[in-house]
Amino acid sequence: MRLPRGPRPRSLAGQLFAMQAVLIAVLVAGYALFTYVSDRSQAEEAAGRQAMAVARSVADAPSVRDAIRTTDPTKPLQPYALQVQRDTDVDFVTIMNPRGIRWTHPDETLIGRHFLGHIGPALRGKSFTETYTGTLGPSVRAVTPVLDNGHLVGLVSAGIKVEAITKRVQDQVTALIGVAGGALVLGGIGTYVINARLRRSTHGLNAAELSRMHDYHQAALHAVREGLLMLDAQYRVALMNDGGRELLGVGDAAVGRSVAELGLPAPLTGALLSAEPRVDEVHLTASRVLVVNTSPVTGGERRGTVVTLRDVTELQALTGELDSERGFTQALRSQAHEAANRLHTVVSLIELGRAEEAVDFATAELELAQTLTDEVISAVSEPVLAALLLGKAAQANERGVELVISEQSGIDDGLLPPGLPARDLVTVLGNLIDNAMDAAQGTVRARVTVTAFTDGSGLVLRVADTGAGVDPAHAEAVFRRGWSTKPAGPAGRGLGLALVRQAVNRHDGTLTVAEAAGGGAEFEVRLPLPTTAPAAGDEAAGSEADAPEDLAPQPVQPALPGGDL
Repeated sequence: MRLPRGPRPRSLAGQLFAMQAVLIAVLVAGYALFTYVSDRSQAEEAAGRQAMAVARSVADAPSVRDAIRTTDPTKPLQPYALQVQRDTDVDFVTIMNPRGIRWTHPDETLIGRHFLGHIGPALRGKSFTETYTGTLGPSVRAVTPVLDNGHLVGLVSAGIKVEAITKRVQDQVTALIGVAGGALVLGGIGTYVINARLRRSTHGLNAAELSRMHDYHQAALHAVREGLLMLDAQYRVALMNDGGRELLGVGDAAVGRSVAELGLPAPLTGALLSAEPRVDEVHLTASRVLVVNTSPVTGGERRGTVVTLRDVTELQALTGELDSERGFTQALRSQAHEAANRLHTVVSLIELGRAEEAVDFATAELELAQTLTDEVISAVSEPVLAALLLGKAAQANERGVELVISEQSGIDDGLLPPGLPARDLVTVLGNLIDNAMDAAQGTVRARVTVTAFTDGSGLVLRVADTGAGVDPAHAEAVFRRGWSTKPAGPAGRGLGLALVRQAVNRHDGTLTVAEAAGGGAEFEVRLPLPTTAPAAGDEAAGSEADAPEDLAPQPVQPALPGGDL
């Protein structure tokens, strides 16, 4: 049995609309009340001034003084008073003698009776106004004396009924209420439109739901290990999670700053500043390989960019090793094919009764393969580098390139410290050799020369080729991701040398490129070692300074068509 759910809390937009509607209604009602009271007071004051002006005008009229001197003042004054009453829009004009006996009144039956109201100040020659209830009801009236040559000969009172004043105010308030009602409707419509837009922006969520969403949002940002950046429309960092700070190597101060001010590599900065989306682009920082995805945030206009960062440093290293293994496999497959051909040759010679020639042929091939291994091991007995060089020798032979290890080379097993991982050595030397083979392949005498030794500065690796060389103007650009002298190629071209520089930087080494002695390019890597004492291998092979410059390097595999190892 499902329990009945209570009413869903009003959304934040609905609450704001109700609050604003009530606020507008209260303001309009308060203003209307204030205006009514204020206008009522002002209307009474205006009525008093109007009544006083009429009373004084009548009191100063010469015809009034002349009529008072007659034996029957009512006869000329009554029509005059009614005419003034109509012309000046007052409710009554009463002319009376100094004792307060009326000579005129709107109701002729009340003529001759005593005036209802105060006349004392007027008898003393002073004009005044008051609100008094007389025969016509409550009214605002003015009383002023009529003087003839300085003598008091009568009194004049003019008034406006309070009912008439109230009606005037009510008419004004009615108009005000109409305007206020229009303002309320207009304000309500505006509030509704604004809140409708707010409802769309908040997706109809109430305050509690927005608060929970914010909490989930913050928890998700800190839980995601991938880097996440949110850039505003001006490409300033609006938000960055912990993973983003770690992968980019920036602190909390990055929030609020432009991407261009973060000190990131130029290609990565360009990707983040791009208005176009980027999908799975590989970029390098000082110590990491990052996959970058960007997606513009739009809602009728560009509002910013969402950026995700994935660390594929280890994956890239494993991919490089896999490529090397794939090359080794291909070389071994080719060697197996060549070995089968030689074995068939030996078997055929035996079947032809030429056993002695078969033995000589097999012995020569075995000695040639062993010579290759002995030459590599004698020059570089460090197992990782030796295995790498043997594998690259087979690859070079398959590509028609001669791989040579110079006589300067000499690195004994155990010489390299644990702080220099084998993976980094494979990354550095393997990519340099691959780059050199790409450059040398297809030339008249395709050759790659490798030199590896230690001296007082640490481990030195040199790789020279017989290719076209590197323009000195591009000496720095060759180490940037994506740089290549070839016009077209696979999507990953131009990453090897960038990975080499990254690995060298991790170990505080140096990487340079110069013109090789016989043409082409020569790349040199120097990696500092914890101890600088010369090793036994160095003494046997001699330092770089002691090596004779005119000593020709010996080819590792001078004439091994099948690439046997």
